[in-house]
Amino acid sequence: MPAPVPATLIRGRPSRPTLPPRGPKPQWLRVKAPGSPGYLRLTRLTHQLSLNTVCREANCPNIGECWQHGTATFMILGSVCTRSCGYCNVVHGAPDAVDRTEPTRLAEGVAALGLEYVVVTSVDRDDLPDGGAAAFAQTIHAIRQRVTACRIEVLVPDFSGRACDLECVLDAGPDVLNHNLETVERLYRTARPGGRYRWALRLLDHARRYRPSTPTKSGIMVGLGESRDEIRAALADLRGVGCDILTIGQYLRPSAAHLPVARYYHPDEFAELKQHALGLGFRHVESGPLVRSSYHAHEQAEAFDRRA
Repeated sequence: MPAPVPATLIRGRPSRPTLPPRGPKPQWLRVKAPGSPGYLRLTRLTHQLSLNTVCREANCPNIGECWQHGTATFMILGSVCTRSCGYCNVVHGAPDAVDRTEPTRLAEGVAALGLEYVVVTSVDRDDLPDGGAAAFAQTIHAIRQRVTACRIEVLVPDFSGRACDLECVLDAGPDVLNHNLETVERLYRTARPGGRYRWALRLLDHARRYRPSTPTKSGIMVGLGESRDEIRAALADLRGVGCDILTIGQYLRPSAAHLPVARYYHPDEFAELKQHALGLGFRHVESGPLVRSSYHAHEQAEAFDRRA
């Protein structure tokens, strides 16, 4: 296990004691159990339309808050991933055949909820020649046909580094193109063995060059054992490829079978990270213990528009 990260990410400030990675979670990571009317309504809808959400599959801590407000991140191409990342709670194995009716059903769900902003992601589908790019494009088109004013953010896989598959998604006209870096380069082999750090950066760089009018977005987790300098290097790499919007959140271990938490970051440290990232030139930064890639996604896009 790498040594714990220094508590402060800004030089010249006093350190805080490192919080224990085991035992009860800190108070700022505790959330209420879901059960609001909005949560129950969205639960019924996803079951009725046989839709998957990353909120539930990844056991997101914000599911109660987001679903209460009718916001969800829909996951296409099934619920079984072909990769086995050490931090992720999504089931991995041999996925089912692609459901050709899924884009239409998802569009129906967006219309039924009256959404003005939707996030669409997927499991990794390394079994498909295009990695699922065509399904993303079809889903974007289906939503546009049903709800013309709805803004669409896509959180795409790395397509194993294939630029043509990324272009297929961008040609469908998403409003935001998101691909998460997830962690620092040194930890990729452990945390994300099926991916490549440089694939992620090249994808974001190609998206910016191919479709300059589409904002690019990425996110990282902290608490996996990364160092201060590694975090700074990852953020600099993202800005180096023109990434516009950044999310930073605490890694939370889904189960004993997943990678352990090296440490919990204090909310003040997330605030310091945000200021450092803004200093690098990111247009908008969402940084906090419970921040996830799609948390407050529509507010992120709106804030970006105001700054643009």
